[in-house]
Amino acid sequence: MENQERENETQRAGRIFCIGRNYAEHIHELSNPVPERPVIFMKPATCLVRPGQDIHFPRHASELHHEVELVVKIGTMGRDIRKEDALTHVGAVTVGLDLTLRDLQKELKKKGLPWEMAKAFEQSAPAGDFIPCDETMDLHGLSFGCRVNGRQRQQGTAGDMIFSIEELIEHISRIWTLYPGDLIFTGTPAGVGPLEIGDTIEVHGDTIGSFSWRIIR
Repeated sequence: MENQERENETQRAGRIFCIGRNYAEHIHELSNPVPERPVIFMKPATCLVRPGQDIHFPRHASELHHEVELVVKIGTMGRDIRKEDALTHVGAVTVGLDLTLRDLQKELKKKGLPWEMAKAFEQSAPAGDFIPCDETMDLHGLSFGCRVNGRQRQQGTAGDMIFSIEELIEHISRIWTLYPGDLIFTGTPAGVGPLEIGDTIEVHGDTIGSFSWRIIR
């Protein structure tokens, strides 16, 4: 039954666009340069994990980090979307995690290699249940965060993004046509840190709710 639910969720989801280095304090904590334009990478839809499902600790690296993010789902197709019109293409919103194998990512970056093995591995995109988004929702004012074993680790507000949701949609849609079901993980605030086997991680967002996962072997 669990596998069937996951397959159904994957079928409903489109592509997963992820944004790196979109909060200044997170950039500083990892000693990365501030980008001049959005840093974009992608994950397959099979990386999604529904709330409450166990997450297996990856076997190909040892330093698993949490990165909580606001996630928007595209509701209306668009290409070359203007920033002024961008939010009309957002159909729903939730909170999720861009799970990252930090030790492997550092190794790949040093060699100038792609990040997929560190960012797009199995179960690397846990996401909460989506709630509908309309013109009455203040996306910029949304506060969100994550707790590990009940202790707060990260807290951020969408308004602190370097590139706003509108700017991200405008930029991405210049390169790819956006379709209903496409997801955008919009970047993580400061406070990223390690997860261990046995940990429970919970993400939460204003008006969105809270969702949790357990890390198992």
